[in-house]
Amino acid sequence: MGTPDFAAECLKAVYNKDGVTVVGAVSQPDKPKGRGMKMIPTPVKEFAESVGIPVYQPVTLKDDAFLDELKALDPELIIVAAYGKLLPSYVLDYPKYGCVNAHGSLLPKYRGAAPIQRALIDGEPVTGITAMYMAEGLDTGDMILKLTTPITDEDDFGTLHDRLAILGGEAMCAVIDCINSGTVPREVQNDEEATYAAKILKEDTMVDFSRPAGEIFNMIRGLSPVPLAVTHTPDGKLLKLTSAKKTDVKSEAVPGTVVSLEGGAITVACGEGCIAITGVVPEGKSRMGADAYINGRKIAVGDILK
Repeated sequence: MGTPDFAAECLKAVYNKDGVTVVGAVSQPDKPKGRGMKMIPTPVKEFAESVGIPVYQPVTLKDDAFLDELKALDPELIIVAAYGKLLPSYVLDYPKYGCVNAHGSLLPKYRGAAPIQRALIDGEPVTGITAMYMAEGLDTGDMILKLTTPITDEDDFGTLHDRLAILGGEAMCAVIDCINSGTVPREVQNDEEATYAAKILKEDTMVDFSRPAGEIFNMIRGLSPVPLAVTHTPDGKLLKLTSAKKTDVKSEAVPGTVVSLEGGAITVACGEGCIAITGVVPEGKSRMGADAYINGRKIAVGDILK
């Protein structure tokens, strides 16, 4: 049970594991996209159909809406990854070996909808996948195992997401190995250590240059490639920030002031230190390097971004 690319990677890993039969894939309904509002299949549906796995896309799971299909499929184990809906008790309680979720954080930290982005934004040095039994609470179930990965300065949401998606598949395969060997550990989460990774809202994307440069660096990469951190140029136009790097440049200028355009980067004063912006999306334009934006004379030293 899953919907986006992250879930599709988990499905691929389980599908390719020896001794496993995937009897069905449950995904969110297709959604229209683009100017033509064409219905686009979810990544899970796309992969499942490519290998002949039956696909189910119930609009709701409430009131036993999926019970007949569940009984017909009769799964021994349900693997869940970014499905997008809370599972009712009749689904959670059905399979012999339970419902196991691949969650993109080291629980109990970062329960919730945006664990990968929030870990980056918060400047965490390490994250990972937690394989856990699902319960009716939000990411509160007993933990089975964890796989970790370091977070480097070169990571953004895109790179970390893709790495964790692969780890998610590895974690689900490891759980299957535990089940086959009859040694599935269960560790109760310590609720006192829990943190919540709230969904990214529009207000979360607005850059406040009065914050320290390190925080802004983490924010920009935590929101890239989507939905992107945003600021405004002096003429009020939106400027999305796709990438940045740390810099040793010092400045006493007002936070938000462009203090240098050297080296193909837009260096901006922050509350503490400076940030070097290396990639942008100007309003109404496509992604471009900061050097191209600078060469187009769209920004000047002394401009204030806010």
